[in-house]
Amino acid sequence: MDNRLSKVASAMMLKNKGDRRRIEHSLKVYAYARQLGLAESIDSNLLEILEITALLHDIGIHIAEKKYGKCTSIDQEAEGPPVAWEILKGLNYSAEVIERVCYIISKHHTFTAVDNIDFQLLVEADFLVNSSEDNMSDHQIIHFAQNIFQSESGMECLRLLYPQLDL
Repeated sequence: MDNRLSKVASAMMLKNKGDRRRIEHSLKVYAYARQLGLAESIDSNLLEILEITALLHDIGIHIAEKKYGKCTSIDQEAEGPPVAWEILKGLNYSAEVIERVCYIISKHHTFTAVDNIDFQLLVEADFLVNSSEDNMSDHQIIHFAQNIFQSESGMECLRLLYPQLDL
């Protein structure tokens, strides 16, 4: 992890201070996203966007909980981009990178909005982590694999995590 990316991770951890579950979730999504990005041989600019987005994809949860007393996926998508923008602007990322990261965060639960490999791999990495953390049923995993997963590396991870399923 380069120094600036390390600072993104530190900023995410600071925003989630004391919330081990959310910090660890973001770090696990980051690890899967990086693995998928490297396995899919995406270019370095997209990999950087994917890694940043993985670290910050849930950054709006605490603000949504404070504002609304709950945090739906819609709330996360609405509240995350301004926080991510502030973090990334402070770390001198380009407007282009910030806009792309914020766009993906603003739609990361809206699977019909996926428009590029960086977004697709973020969705897959998040699902790989959520499938375990949320104890998803075999039916849910199969449904997601058949309807959402597109990358060969993402499918391979699913097959390795769930060898008992016919994926």
